[in-house]
Amino acid sequence: MVARRYFGTDGIRGRVGEGAISADFVLRLGNAYGQALVRATQARGADRKPLVVIGKDTRISNYMFEAALEAGLVAAGVHVQLMGPMPTPAVAHLTRSLRADGGIVVSASHNPHHDNGIKFFSAQGEKLDDATELSIEDALDQPFSTVASERLGKAVRTRDAIGRYVEACKNSVPRDFDLEGLRIVVDCANGATYQVAPLVLRELGASVEAMGAEPNGVNINDGVGSMYPEALAARVRASGAHLGIAFDGDGDRLLFVDSDGAVRDGDDLLYVLAMDWKASGRLRGPVVGTLMTNYGFEQALARAGIGFLRANVGDRYVHKALLEHDGVLGGEASGHLLCLDRATTGDGIISALQVLEVLRRRGITLQEALVGLSRMPQQTVNVRVGQGASAKAMVQSEGVVAALAAAQQAVAGHGRAFLRPSGTEPVVRVTVEADDAALMQATLERLAEAVKAAAAA
Repeated sequence: MVARRYFGTDGIRGRVGEGAISADFVLRLGNAYGQALVRATQARGADRKPLVVIGKDTRISNYMFEAALEAGLVAAGVHVQLMGPMPTPAVAHLTRSLRADGGIVVSASHNPHHDNGIKFFSAQGEKLDDATELSIEDALDQPFSTVASERLGKAVRTRDAIGRYVEACKNSVPRDFDLEGLRIVVDCANGATYQVAPLVLRELGASVEAMGAEPNGVNINDGVGSMYPEALAARVRASGAHLGIAFDGDGDRLLFVDSDGAVRDGDDLLYVLAMDWKASGRLRGPVVGTLMTNYGFEQALARAGIGFLRANVGDRYVHKALLEHDGVLGGEASGHLLCLDRATTGDGIISALQVLEVLRRRGITLQEALVGLSRMPQQTVNVRVGQGASAKAMVQSEGVVAALAAAQQAVAGHGRAFLRPSGTEPVVRVTVEADDAALMQATLERLAEAVKAAAAA
């Protein structure tokens, strides 16, 4: 695979005003994407202008980037429908339901407000594959183009985008499902779910206390949401709620907090779904996780006779593996869950509803649903890469390669040790897990120190 210049693990991402995350680049990006869509439409013999759906999270910089994308697309002869602040999976759903030719989300997901990013969806509401992303990068080498005036696209605000998505979420669970009597604290990370998530849960009968639901453009993911679940855990304990649910800034990942205030991550939630779907016959194919999936989770599935595969980190790689193996359930410890019989991409709200449906139907608590899962002690340290340095090059340096080999030997037969250059941040993620917590901690510290030394060199 040819190295990508702009796309990372999840779209194009960076600091606002720098490199690819600048207004002039995003203007050209919209135009290049628009030109590609026009050519594809004409190649199919269709005599119409393509349509692209654009959504965004609550970052203040999105006013700038939404306008830049709109201008570039319209100049290329593409119609645009603007969704406003909407969860990433809502844009995927609306791209498909509106029969658009593509969808774009302006968001940096769980990153702070000074970062931003651009994500693309196909006409089927799925994230683009590597080859399509490379074709967009190639199109950026072409000059900016404005079609004749009569061929310009138009841009409109979509009416009732929230209502359409709320109904899609509710339709992902059985008609007789309700949440009457359940008290839930919902942390919306001051992000894209701040309107939709509380509304969906209330319409299904839950008593909802919302936090992180007052975005001001710069407080997205700021001490709230799935990246910082401590505040939610404290609120659940203080309020006596039955559950807490935390989303990230763009709403494609989630965590739960049980009634004791314990944070339950993507591996926990995936276990709840896998075990129930296996028993009910809903599960098809293997469950797909990633390099980061806890080994204890893999062992628990093996005891239950459930197949398991690991994909590269990134929910689009989980999605790819599920399609290749005719699976319907996969996800990441970070909270990306894919329920492909209900949604085409990772959807925090729909995934939360699938977990709640299991608990309500079986009449059990989240703690009871997790009996049988014994997590192996695992910890990750993020080592920041210096300005202009490459995380990929760092993990390939001689000293780091030797340190990794030593760490893997130390936990051989007891766990795993691995390094991962982040695709969304300038960091190397150092992870060690072992059945002995002391062994895990000592090995992690030695490996992290070697990576830090390489970063300082």
